[in-house]
Amino acid sequence: MKKFSVIVLSVLLAGNATAQKQADLTSEDYKRAEKFLAYNTQNLIDNVAGKQNWFSSEKFWYRTLTAQGSEYIVVDATRGKRLPAFNHQKLAEAISSAAGKAYSAFMLPFQTIEFSEDEKFVSFSYANKRWKFDRKTSKLTQIGEVAGKSDDNPANESLSPDGKKAVFIKDFNLWLRDLATNQSKQLTTDGVKNFGYATDNAGWRHSNRPVLLWSPDSKKIFTYQQDERNVGDMFLVTTNVGHPELEAWKYPLPGDTAIAMLHRVIINLELSSTVKLKISPDAHRATLGDDISRGGVLSDAEWSGDGTQIAFVSTSRDHKHEKIRIADALTGDVREVFEETSNTQFESGQKGISWRFLPSSNEIIWYSERDNWGHLYLYDAATGKLKNQITKGDWVVTQVVKIDEKNRSVYFMANAKEPGNPYFSHFYKIGFDGNNLISLTPEPGIHSPIFSPSGNYFVDTYSQPDVPSITVLRNSVGKHLLTLEEIDIARLRKAGWKAPKPFSVKAHDGKTDLYGLLYTPTTMDSTRKYPVVDYIYPGPQGGSIGSWAFNASRRDNQALAELGFVVMELEGTSNPSRSKSFHDMNYGNMAENTLPDQVSAIRELASKYNWMDTSRVGMHGHSGGGFATACAMFMFPDFFKVGISESGNHDNRNYEDDWGERYIGLLTKTENGISNYENQANQVHAKKLKGKLMLAHGMMDDNVPPYNTMLVVEALEKANKDYDLVIFPNSPHGYGIYNPYMMRKRWDYFVKNLLGVEPPKEYLLQTSTDPRNSVR
Repeated sequence: MKKFSVIVLSVLLAGNATAQKQADLTSEDYKRAEKFLAYNTQNLIDNVAGKQNWFSSEKFWYRTLTAQGSEYIVVDATRGKRLPAFNHQKLAEAISSAAGKAYSAFMLPFQTIEFSEDEKFVSFSYANKRWKFDRKTSKLTQIGEVAGKSDDNPANESLSPDGKKAVFIKDFNLWLRDLATNQSKQLTTDGVKNFGYATDNAGWRHSNRPVLLWSPDSKKIFTYQQDERNVGDMFLVTTNVGHPELEAWKYPLPGDTAIAMLHRVIINLELSSTVKLKISPDAHRATLGDDISRGGVLSDAEWSGDGTQIAFVSTSRDHKHEKIRIADALTGDVREVFEETSNTQFESGQKGISWRFLPSSNEIIWYSERDNWGHLYLYDAATGKLKNQITKGDWVVTQVVKIDEKNRSVYFMANAKEPGNPYFSHFYKIGFDGNNLISLTPEPGIHSPIFSPSGNYFVDTYSQPDVPSITVLRNSVGKHLLTLEEIDIARLRKAGWKAPKPFSVKAHDGKTDLYGLLYTPTTMDSTRKYPVVDYIYPGPQGGSIGSWAFNASRRDNQALAELGFVVMELEGTSNPSRSKSFHDMNYGNMAENTLPDQVSAIRELASKYNWMDTSRVGMHGHSGGGFATACAMFMFPDFFKVGISESGNHDNRNYEDDWGERYIGLLTKTENGISNYENQANQVHAKKLKGKLMLAHGMMDDNVPPYNTMLVVEALEKANKDYDLVIFPNSPHGYGIYNPYMMRKRWDYFVKNLLGVEPPKEYLLQTSTDPRNSVR
């Protein structure tokens, strides 16, 4: 009888387990999840303020998206007025009559307008014609044809500030083109292959455009002759029928004897002369990394207004030593103003280079983390002496936005000065002397101010991850003048959307506060256990969350949650935008990748939310996140059960020289020939894999070469470990048209291996566009 009871109980338990087993997912499940991707959620957000287009010092227009379509708004900052830019109904009737096709007032067939100088007309392009609309009489008039594509300023040219000249590279030398006559003349003659002028082709950056900085009067150019003659090459090969094409360029690696070096020069266009600065060549470095330019504009350099001087910063190869210099534009003589040294990497800001040259007062505003926080300092440019510290306290300046030299004030963004989330960013004003600090944007959240041309006003958009954006107009002292737009998410909520949940936990040290976002299914059953997916981007130049501003769809986090997961994003230790000591926690050991923080955060959250299943944890990430994911699978094999590693820089000896040398330090070797990079390479630890790992890479990745992933593949095979591999032939670092395929593969992999059920076969993600932006 006892034996019979045991058998019956076993059968009942087995039947109950079978009844509770989750069914396989269907195409309908995936279709519901897809509704939470950006191309579906963005269509349901209303009152979205578009870019401000200032057509006078105090007036601007913008286009806002509404539930009906879109509306054009004009704002008079002086009067504090917000009005329709024109009569939308009258214009719709007029353009419908002219086109023989019906258009509604808020679904007009254009997206940009221009105001006439007297503001009586707005003009726009439609059906290859130019039109103007009388704002008073509502008369529509055709005023010409749309001009064909112009080559007056090709993408590989740099346009002068006066708009009359352009500089381009030809045969490794610089040429000047007069835009009025289209006549060109050669500016330099000694440029040769791998020692050319203004070249933009070192490491992961390579293009045909020149990198330079025009003087304000358009008479001089500050640039360099880049020496790469002894720098190693990178090779990528296309996949195609027939002979493959070889792509080769200079790509230095950590530890290489030779890296790209900059021989700085000033080219005087009036004298047709090239002045070489009287200094040794600089390493191809900038105070914010290896990216020495922004859109072809040479960074870390500022001209004096009269073009007689140029201030610039020379950064050492390991980013630990900075020299602030001023050059005479006529003689090439260089004066060293002052220097700064850091024990780890030096940075001159978080969101942009934040030092400034003030030639009118012969001063320099300098950014430094010398007191553990990023702050501004005022220097005498003549003597190199520190005059005073401008900002101070346990908070961080992230970006200098504007300098008011006349009133000796600095406008800047800063984090952690206000209570609450330290990643929320506010806008401030302070005097050069460090007095009169004013908060211009008091509301909690992420603020994004944009000044008017006059500097008397700024438009501020602010939000939080779970609080939609509000856009307002303020004056230069922060007074609220007008609310322009408040995002309406009523239609989005009606469709079932919900915001991610912000949270705070302790780091693995048990002391440091960390912040993140948690995504749960909209149909969550709190009595169930859900597997956890950890999305990671460890930095240290960025973080998993990126911007803390409102965003209806952050990647596919909520979509993945809809399939039956809890998804976590965590800003771990060593990510930026906080103190220097916080950022430096993993300096020299990037393999830590914030992984101990990820583990401790999931465990702490699970102790609070019993619906999080710590026995089923997965991770995925791209680039640095791909590096971290594979590392997690190797170093924490009993915690992370499933990983998807995309385009990872798995061995930083195989990634561009600047990144590793900036965050790990220069490559050194012991007496046994083992380098300080060795133990941080993922392939060294691949034999520890226990769970399911998918690797993915684009085979034409010119940022993180695909050989990084191939090293891990080779190590896994040598260790007789199973793995999965997705290859994208002819694809760069991002997978372009194959991104939906990779997303679907990611969903399938977690569904099958972490959720434990079968996904629908070959589900096709159906991308769409917002109809408000596609009217023609």
